[in-house]
Amino acid sequence: MTTATQKSTTELLKDALSHVSSLVRKEIDLARAEVNENLHSAGVAVGLIIGAVVVALTALNVLSAALVAALAELGLGAGWAALIVGVVLAVVAYAMMKKGANDLKLRNLAPSRTVKNVKRDASAAKEAYNDQ
Repeated sequence: MTTATQKSTTELLKDALSHVSSLVRKEIDLARAEVNENLHSAGVAVGLIIGAVVVALTALNVLSAALVAALAELGLGAGWAALIVGVVLAVVAYAMMKKGANDLKLRNLAPSRTVKNVKRDASAAKEAYNDQ
């Protein structure tokens, strides 16, 4: 091998390492940004759950007595009126809780775009290596 060939190979290796290093830094930055975005979504989901609890408690305290009294006025026994009102409010609270819990699943928090980009970059690097 000549000195020019060795220098050229050394420079190529240096450039390749520089590009890989830059790519890794960019992917890490993307992952960090995506995780922050997903954590924000998780915060909103937690807010929904807390909101569901507040709404359920408020509804139980304010509307229960009024609805039970209204149903009792219509001739329904007070016990049956209370049961009907409680079941309806429990269904509403359950639906809100289910929505918030569903939004908090781990698959929603994973940095899926970053994983996709890393797979794409690895595939491109493998193709470039195989072409040589």
